[in-house]
Amino acid sequence: MSEYRFTSDMFEVEPGEDEEINPRMYGRQLAAWLKSQLELRGYSVEPIIAEDWGRCLMCSRDPFMLWVGCGSSVEYQTAKPDDPPLDKESVIWHCFPEVELSLWQRWFKKPDTAPAFAKLDRTLQDILSAEPRIRLLEAR
Repeated sequence: MSEYRFTSDMFEVEPGEDEEINPRMYGRQLAAWLKSQLELRGYSVEPIIAEDWGRCLMCSRDPFMLWVGCGSSVEYQTAKPDDPPLDKESVIWHCFPEVELSLWQRWFKKPDTAPAFAKLDRTLQDILSAEPRIRLLEAR
């Protein structure tokens, strides 16, 4: 799996957005921006899906699910329940491409997902690297 961690002053933490998922999990604006960037590069992205870990951008469901996960990194060890949201410059954002196979595909069909995953990963890296207001901390 590839994961990109970065900081940016582009994305605000919207009041109450973490109530949709989990405390201190932000990224609604990041997800909307990434969705538009992926669409500009030819992906047909479904409406943003709120998950307990962040946001999911479903790029394809056929022949397998291909998606991007994104959100904020949370330090639950040091965070307290009544802490205010972080300012946008302090948030560490992250995103990652993912391929998901159905149970049937994992047992019997086993489609070659490597080219689609590699393309999505390259596209994600290009999007993040091209934006001067994004400062990549690490890619793994």
